[in-house]
Parts: sequence; structure tokens; C-alpha cells
Amino acid sequence: MARKLDDLMAALPAQRRERVEKRAMELATLKDLRVAAEQTQENLAEALGVGQDTISRLEKRSDMLLSTLRHYVESMGGKLELVAQFPNRPPVVIEHLGVEKAPRRRASGTRSGSNGAPVLA
Repeated sequence: MARKLDDLMAALPAQRRERVEKRAMELATLKDLRVAAEQTQENLAEALGVGQDTISRLEKRSDMLLSTLRHYVESMGGKLELVAQFPNRPPVVIEHLGVEKAPRRRASGTRSGSNGAPVLA
């Protein structure tokens, strides 16, 4: 016979129930983040310069570019951090992933050769 989640949660010891609830909050979806930030898909679409349908599709994806996720989070006023966790080591914040780089500017008086390496003029 199927049991309701509320019944299972109520049967857990208080400390375990708190850990489960805390972990559930850590596993929020993009839609959950948007709703918590009191944003609509239309608001977000306008901030990102896309259509509402794009936001809808984005929220249903399971795989995306970090830069896309960063734009989504930042458009709501948040900050995206990528953290690697390893056994017996402190967490490591990985920086510069998903951040768009400005195009490189060549020093004046240089040009690229056929192999792409800079050539002095």
C-alpha cells in the first residue's frame, strides 16, 4: 500500500526530518528559484532579452551551459557559485567558468601570421 510523504516525514525523528528538509531546499529547481525571487517568466525574459517561451524551456532543461545558468541567476539578482566537494577535503570554489571573456585585443603594431601567432609589423 502506498504511503504519503507527509506520513513518512512525520514518522522521522525531528533531527532527521530537519536534515531532509534542509537538503530538499538545497535541491531547488530553476522555477523554485524564480518563484522565491518573486519573478515571473515574463520579467525574467525581459531582463534577459528573450521570449517567455525561452524561459519556460530553460526551466525544464536538465543540462545547460554554465554561462546560461549564470545569466539566469544574475538576472534575478543572485550570484552563481560552482563548488567542487571531495572526500576529506574542504570545498573548492571554481571561478571563471561560465564567465564570458572580452575579446582579446592585439597590441598595436602586430598582426597574426598564417598559423595565428602574432607577427611584429
